[in-house]
Amino acid sequence: MSGQQQHPGSVTPGGGPDLQESGRRATEELLKLLELDDFDGIRTDEDIFVGRVHDQPRSRVFGGQVLAQSLMAAGRTVDAERSVHSMHGYFLRAGDSHEPITFGVQRLRDGRSFSARRVHAYQGGVPILSMIASFQTPDDGVDHHEPAPTGLPDPESLPTTAELLGGIDHPVARYWAYERAFDIRHIDRPLYLTEDPQVSSTNAVWMKTFDRLPADPALHRAALAYASDYTLLEPILRRHSLAWTRPGMSVASLDHAMWWHRPVRADEWLLYVQDSPSAQNSRGLAQGRIYSRDGVLVASVAQEGMVRIPEL
Repeated sequence: MSGQQQHPGSVTPGGGPDLQESGRRATEELLKLLELDDFDGIRTDEDIFVGRVHDQPRSRVFGGQVLAQSLMAAGRTVDAERSVHSMHGYFLRAGDSHEPITFGVQRLRDGRSFSARRVHAYQGGVPILSMIASFQTPDDGVDHHEPAPTGLPDPESLPTTAELLGGIDHPVARYWAYERAFDIRHIDRPLYLTEDPQVSSTNAVWMKTFDRLPADPALHRAALAYASDYTLLEPILRRHSLAWTRPGMSVASLDHAMWWHRPVRADEWLLYVQDSPSAQNSRGLAQGRIYSRDGVLVASVAQEGMVRIPEL
């Protein structure tokens, strides 16, 4: 879904927009994306919602956007006390960032504690995403989690994406620098422009929305799904000394699975640690764990992506 990457152009003198203001606007845009409209047409066996899209320089819908909107659509059909705890989705086609997306929600089951929903995201009458999500009423039980890595730099000590890319005169670089709703700061050497000569199959970033979000827990979980698609395939690239600007390289998300373990605020700093256990047959597997700043594991993620290199 993320589609083929484009090559940012040359550095130009002068700074870019004010980061605080551009971040505020980007966060407002994210909230608008997650405000779905009810469909007023003929009802079928699905609950129908319509979502807007965010224009991007490559005219393709960001996969995280469709994931987040699908979760919001599914949540509209579930009792308010039940929160999403897992979802599994497949990206079927590239989305067009100039057309709205229709979301069809099928109510698969409502049990005493769990509700299951299937969501299809449509454009042009064909699905671009198929997903199943499960929701649960809060319950008591066993509780443990893997601890967060220690000894990592604080996010405030790391450069922003705008500081890394803001002087590059190319629409993709400008979009990454100023039009994303999340402030993403790489702990490892960023792969935007150049590869990392230190080969590793791990990757880590700090991330949060630039501006505060409303208190709605469902909104924060959906926003986290949105952000989880940003950098998840980077450990695959890092393992093979690849940068996003590699000429001719084609990268796309194939599927996405996510589990929410504990309450989370997407507008506070989160540590996103990732690794890739395998890559083969033009596909790579990436796994991620998301921690709150105080070291609590709030979510886990897995994704397989297509990575094609012309000379391989």
